[in-house]
This record gives sequence, structure tokens and C-alpha cells, in this order.
Amino acid sequence: MNQGEGSFFGVVLQLVFLAFFLFVFWRIFEKAGKPGWAAIIPIYNVIVYLEIVGRPIWWIVLLLIPIVNVVVGFLLALDLSRSFGHDLAFALGLFFLGFIFYPILAFGGDRYEGPAAA
Repeated sequence: MNQGEGSFFGVVLQLVFLAFFLFVFWRIFEKAGKPGWAAIIPIYNVIVYLEIVGRPIWWIVLLLIPIVNVVVGFLLALDLSRSFGHDLAFALGLFFLGFIFYPILAFGGDRYEGPAAA
């Protein structure tokens, strides 16, 4: 395999993962009573995510600040976990092992209980 084939395979693999996670977030949004298509619209998907967890829209600004965005990302994972009836342990899974825990949330039997931060 030459370098061109390897980089092409890498791009294809990244596109498959992107499509999968867009589908995962589509399902999470639908479970929360929001339109699933919102998951594929940049910036709007963050606004909908913030609505689902009950945080104000101005938190988008916090997500743009280095280091602060990591803390805010964890708080959002915690809020999402609580919004679906889970605890801190599940939030840690969402934050550190998202590729496992977000699909569990999307395809599992969990029900949306309302915005946890509201």
C-alpha cells in the first residue's frame, strides 16, 4: 500500500465515524423530543444540545475558550447523563469513552426525563 492509498483509507474511515456519530446524536435528539436533523447543522446542534440539558445558549461562548471548554464539556456530559436518568459514573463514561457511551444512550432503553440543569 502506498501513501496515497493509506491517506484515502484514513479519510474514508473518518467519514464513516462522522456519519455514525451524526446518526447517534440524531437519535439522542429525537429521544429528547427535538428534531433529529438538528444534529447535522453546525452551531445549531450545539444550541439544541444546550436546550436538551437545560443550559443557556450563551454557554456556546464558553465552549470557544481553551481549557474552559474542557470543564464545560464535562458539565454538559454530566447534565446529559442526568437528563436521561444516569449518574456521575455514566457522565464520566460519556466524557472519557464517548464512542461507547453515546451509542448506549442513543440506542438503549433510556428515557429523557427533562433538562437536568433547568
